[in-house]
Amino acid sequence: MPAQQRTAAPTGLERFNSAPADEARRALLACCRSLRWVHRLAEHRPYPDMDSLLAAADEAAYDLSPADLAEALAGETLTLLPDGAYSAAHTALSAAHAAYESRFGHVFVICLDEVTPDESADLMLAAIRSRLANDPEEERLLTAEELRRLAKGRLARLVRNPSGLPVAEHAQ
Repeated sequence: MPAQQRTAAPTGLERFNSAPADEARRALLACCRSLRWVHRLAEHRPYPDMDSLLAAADEAAYDLSPADLAEALAGETLTLLPDGAYSAAHTALSAAHAAYESRFGHVFVICLDEVTPDESADLMLAAIRSRLANDPEEERLLTAEELRRLAKGRLARLVRNPSGLPVAEHAQ
């Protein structure tokens, strides 16, 4: 009896690399809403490994123009508080977010990937209050860095958990 051959399921990176371009771009838009960033990452596939993909994401984020950054920020939403956050935290954060948006003209972004949920509200409020004192150019640079970190974390999670990425179908 001939031995049956098994083919391993494609890894998340293999799925990302082989996804149709429009599917890859759609998935990338969930990571960063800059079309320039999305197209650049999609067009440079395939990536040999995760480190190469994340390095390309960093490079593309560093190259965003002020207009690209504004486009990406327009697609961002407020960072959600954990379910157990008390109402005073919601009130304080709502006021801080409103003051930030009024001063800088866009939502406040911060990457909380390394923060435990119970610390996120306090850290976010402290960061907003601190960054409200920045001049617009300094804040633009900090915002771009936080957006880069957010996009990179989202991309890593997308590729590691590829349920939203299609498997490329090959003609038999």
